[in-house]
Amino acid sequence: MTGTDEVLTEIRGRAGIITLNRPKAMNALNQTMVDAMVEVLEQWRGDGRVAVILLRGAGERGLCAGGDVVSLYHDALAHGTDGAKFWADEYALNLTISRYPKPYVAIMNGIVLGGGIGVSAHGSHRIVTDDTRVGMPETGIGFVPDVGGSHLLTHVPGHLGTHLALTGAHVGAGQAIECGLADVYVPAEQLEALVDELCESGDADAAVGVHARPAPAGFTAQHDLVEQVYDRQSVEEILSGLDEVDADWARDAAKRIRRNSPLALKVTLESLRRARGQSLAEALDTEFRVSVNMQRGHDFVEGIRAQLVDKDRNPQWQPATLAEVDEATVEAVFAPIADDRITEPNLAART
Repeated sequence: MTGTDEVLTEIRGRAGIITLNRPKAMNALNQTMVDAMVEVLEQWRGDGRVAVILLRGAGERGLCAGGDVVSLYHDALAHGTDGAKFWADEYALNLTISRYPKPYVAIMNGIVLGGGIGVSAHGSHRIVTDDTRVGMPETGIGFVPDVGGSHLLTHVPGHLGTHLALTGAHVGAGQAIECGLADVYVPAEQLEALVDELCESGDADAAVGVHARPAPAGFTAQHDLVEQVYDRQSVEEILSGLDEVDADWARDAAKRIRRNSPLALKVTLESLRRARGQSLAEALDTEFRVSVNMQRGHDFVEGIRAQLVDKDRNPQWQPATLAEVDEATVEAVFAPIADDRITEPNLAART
């Protein structure tokens, strides 16, 4: 087994296996891990021994809890550019995965959040299991769904993607499949047999097909109401719609939205709308601008401070209310990066 300490790589039979290896940090991605994944995927692209890529996470807690946002917090405080480099490279990795010429099988067990979505949900075969919890919780830290999340969520049928983006809620296997963030459910006790078969045959379609089982229930019970409530023009109108629904899911959704960053909520809704007519590469380019501009603002630093640094769970958002977030403020977050130290990735131009 080779790779770095934080990303282990090996060729086992016909499979190239990538294992994210920061279990104490729930395998949160950092620059070293992104660089290692890019390097090995390029090595295996033309390696005839490797018929299929398999992505796993070390430990029992999950595949990946997202990006290492605490390091991005410190970079923001220092007015640095490490965050911009990380996002540019991470988003390029996301695009590489989406276009990879060999089957890319991601085992999305346990926690799969934010950046974990980026290294799994763009793959060709996305496996969820009994303990899977998938989510894009960025609005709770003053940020927005990235790693192609705007592209993925805006194409979810019935506004379920808008629901996940604004609330930041985590969902299970059946709901992840219904939202298009995963493909098939494989029971936990069959995962190792699936891995063994992938390594032996290198045939992703056949191996996954053998072990796939009917998925657990999704959003069926509230699908129509979600469609009605989230089919509105503003976050304020969506909240009004949720308040009119006498159901636990709606009350929970409204509570989650109200505690998230008002600016991040409005930027997120606009991001989803812009992504509707964009390719993944174009959406990633837009997300890069949004990410860098959000990192330079107040709410990104304050959200991470409150949730992950001081852990007082009491962020002081600025602006403090949805009503105070005007169109000009939202539009500014989508502006080109006016900094010659940073080169925008322009992923849309890549082939």
